[in-house]
Amino acid sequence: MTDQKKSAWLITGCSTGFGRELAKQLLENDYRVVVTARDADKIQDLVGINRENALALALDVTDEAQVKDAVGQAEKHFGAIDVLVNNAGFGYFGAIEESDEAEVRAMFEANFWGLAAMTRAVLPKMRARKSGIIINISSIGGFVGFPAVGYYNATKFAVNGFSEALQKEVAPLGIKVVIVQPSGFRTDWAGRSANEATNAISDYAETAGANQSNIRGYSGNQPGDPVRAAEAIIKAVESENPPLWLLLGKAALKGARLKLDNLKTDFDAWAETTEGADFPESEMQAAK
Repeated sequence: MTDQKKSAWLITGCSTGFGRELAKQLLENDYRVVVTARDADKIQDLVGINRENALALALDVTDEAQVKDAVGQAEKHFGAIDVLVNNAGFGYFGAIEESDEAEVRAMFEANFWGLAAMTRAVLPKMRARKSGIIINISSIGGFVGFPAVGYYNATKFAVNGFSEALQKEVAPLGIKVVIVQPSGFRTDWAGRSANEATNAISDYAETAGANQSNIRGYSGNQPGDPVRAAEAIIKAVESENPPLWLLLGKAALKGARLKLDNLKTDFDAWAETTEGADFPESEMQAAK
């Protein structure tokens, strides 16, 4: 990769949240940054931080033509994209049964398919240079499922599986992948940017309903600090060996460790049944 102090980053979804804070910190420290948002007017203030090193582009990651155009303009303007940050996306609240399919499909288009399109668009030049880092902003909800955000969880589980496979494909080519999994941070994710199901079913009031109210209720008061999150992402990129899995927030670490414990409990308790699903070893030997 080129000199980290002058590396070129392309960040999706910079109008709010992690994308905005990350772009701000990078530009303040003289990185070259392609700042993008669906509405380019909302990111002009970021460009003003460092006009020499900033390029603002309108980008809807669900629009294939815009994806190709943005990547092409970024590569032409800065010579290369050293770091891609797939940050664009949004949430949706509702129990599985309550949720509107059209809303869910729109979320998948942005959270997963848009991320995949951006990744595929930058890979050819990264492969040619044998360098590059792809940062996929996932969520602790991509590792642990929660009531009321089951479909959002599904988009992030998809991001995690996609990213883990991608890492195994591109690591021998000099390209690195980082999956960022935050817990609750003071972004607008749980606020106005997330729609919710309108068909509430009373049977889910104590599960999905309660968790939705909890998440909505503490929006703006989450323990996670977007400024520190951006610093952590930059630190990971600058490190000699960036992690594949980067958890952000104490709640993310606690939740992930609990999930690992639960997985181990089930795996160990059912190990005999699990292994018994294979053909017996004697039959395998006889078949050779």
